[in-house]
Amino acid sequence: MNDSDRYAYPHRVLHWLVAVVLLFSLPTGLTLGFLGFEDAVERFGNALTNFLYTSHKTLGVMMLGLMIARVVTRMMYVVPLHEPPLSPFQRVVSTSVHHLLYLALLIQPILGWLATASGDFPVEFFHWHLPGLIGENTELSEQLFMWHGWLGWTILGLVTLHIAGALFHWLYKHDGVMKRMSLF
Repeated sequence: MNDSDRYAYPHRVLHWLVAVVLLFSLPTGLTLGFLGFEDAVERFGNALTNFLYTSHKTLGVMMLGLMIARVVTRMMYVVPLHEPPLSPFQRVVSTSVHHLLYLALLIQPILGWLATASGDFPVEFFHWHLPGLIGENTELSEQLFMWHGWLGWTILGLVTLHIAGALFHWLYKHDGVMKRMSLF
């Protein structure tokens, strides 16, 4: 495999940075969404619960920045062709999962940001408070948090399909697809 068969290095780095951020933000968000604030405080205590919320918000802001950078790198660099080519079914599934992941990972932090702001909670990046972008609206906040939660589960499903496809190509087909996105 030569460099023309691989994604550009900046795109590969961003892919793995997004994966790391997702590895921490998705379980934290699903846990907090499942428990809610009061149950989280009861189980984890106030300090740890606040740390988890601040961490989740920070990771969300990071995800938004990384995904914007990924879209830019996707437009700047040529996407390498699959060698050997994927079957039509695999190409449709792969393209669909990738595009849905891009869309979901861009929308998810925006939904979280707006849900947090409209709930009159601080939008945080580490310990900096960011502008809320919209005013307090409890009903809207509840709706946005619901969509944020459902989209989290959708992202989990898409990531599962993405990983399953990668493992299929790596362990079964041995066709070099994994090397296209590897860092080394």
